[in-house]
Amino acid sequence: MTYIHDTISDLKRTSPAQSEFYQAVEEVLDSIEPLLEGTPRYQQQAIIQRMIEPERQIMFRVPWMDDNGEIQVNKGYRIEFNSALGPYKG
Repeated sequence: MTYIHDTISDLKRTSPAQSEFYQAVEEVLDSIEPLLEGTPRYQQQAIIQRMIEPERQIMFRVPWMDDNGEIQVNKGYRIEFNSALGPYKG
């Protein structure tokens, strides 16, 4: 189905280097392909695109001191997909 292929291509373009995420999205979309084909309103209302694109992404850094007394900096991420039913769960 070209809708699924186009959706995954757009996802790869907007979220590079996320191969595990692409695989999960592709598996789910393949499993619901009959539903997507039989219900054109999902495509018309961009339901799938809204589900796979996060609503909010938070990036932060965490500086810390290791056992040798050197400062290390790690990056942290919090990806929040949908707040429709209330606050995000963490």
